[in-house]
Amino acid sequence: MMLSLFDQFMSPILLGIPLIFLALTLPWILYPKSCKRWLNNRTLTVQNWLINDFTKQIFKPLNPKGHKWAMMLISLFIFLISLNLLGLLPYTFTPTTQLSLSLAFAIPIWLATVILGMRNEPTRSLGHLLPEGTPTLLIPIMIIIETISLFIRPLALGVRITANLTAGHLLIQLIASGAYFLFPFLPAVALLTSTLLLLLTLLEVAVAMIQAYVFVLLLSLYLQENT
Repeated sequence: MMLSLFDQFMSPILLGIPLIFLALTLPWILYPKSCKRWLNNRTLTVQNWLINDFTKQIFKPLNPKGHKWAMMLISLFIFLISLNLLGLLPYTFTPTTQLSLSLAFAIPIWLATVILGMRNEPTRSLGHLLPEGTPTLLIPIMIIIETISLFIRPLALGVRITANLTAGHLLIQLIASGAYFLFPFLPAVALLTSTLLLLLTLLEVAVAMIQAYVFVLLLSLYLQENT
């Protein structure tokens, strides 16, 4: 029986329980926790250095008011990059290939930034709906366009990460299947295909990290507009 290529993106179920909940809790178990000693081990030192460097890079352009969001956005970044990378392992499931999960991350945080801007600086937030210097006749059209683009932002965030990861997984499966079926008949071609598969896997690792970074970076830019 020939299964669909998209069956790999279905959430696995065991005894009627969706295993996506297990996949969402697994990343936090893998990271070592800081201890109370003066000196940490090398793993903790590298981990803390990477987190601090990423925090400085993301939050340096933001106003001091936006620095309160550092803990949440950095935790989200670590969580997303862990889910994306763990999903590349054999016999695993990638929760971020589910659009519902990606939107569940994107919509609440985006909505929180919008509400924050409307509450603290309503004039500045509403000013983004009308670019400066717009001709009088185009003002209604520009307001409608900017409003639509504002509400499309969380959808674009969720679709971007889901589509990129889904496309990469599908391409890896197609090339792996081709190499498997070609090996008995054309070993040389199958070996060349396997080399291409290795390079594609390395590219997918980079995509998994970049998509998590872009997701958090865009959320920080939305926060910057409303603080």
